Amino acid sequence: MQAQAPQLFVPSYYMPPSNNLEADVEMLGKKTLLPQGERNYCVFNMPLVNKLVQNADKSTPLIEKKLLTSKDEKVIAEGLYTFDRMIDAGKFDINKTYPTLSKLNDTKSATNQVLLAGIYRKTQPPDAFGPLQKMLIQDSITPPVANFDPTEEIGGAILEYIRSAAAQKAYPGK
Repeated sequence: MQAQAPQLFVPSYYMPPSNNLEADVEMLGKKTLLPQGERNYCVFNMPLVNKLVQNADKSTPLIEKKLLTSKDEKVIAEGLYTFDRMIDAGKFDINKTYPTLSKLNDTKSATNQVLLAGIYRKTQPPDAFGPLQKMLIQDSITPPVANFDPTEEIGGAILEYIRSAAAQKAYPGK
């Protein structure tokens, strides 16, 4: 009997052309698959995410509004992932969006904690250090039910803050 390799789940989504970013933002979370079973990662609607990233200037305020009003873990996860991709594309200003993101700092969702920690690791807003510590302590006392450990990403973001501060002291002016 031969062992079979695990199958990687790769959904294909067709994103019909739309000239309405508001309608596109309303699609956040509709096709999102959260981690489950052997899959410890999310699957997002990449055509939608890519379109929102391409139109970051117009889509960012719409995504912020959606994040502030939604309680749906899938919507929040895909919105945060879209912001993360905007950061990678150089189209995201944490100073404008941190007030919105900070409203999510108390989330109990392991998925959303990891996505927030990733955003904070890349952008390092000064006010996010305390909430990251709170998440780490909260998850250490009461571990979230997930098939992955969010404290790895949260701890990594905290270490990146410390590394960055130490580098600034060790190499001033660089």
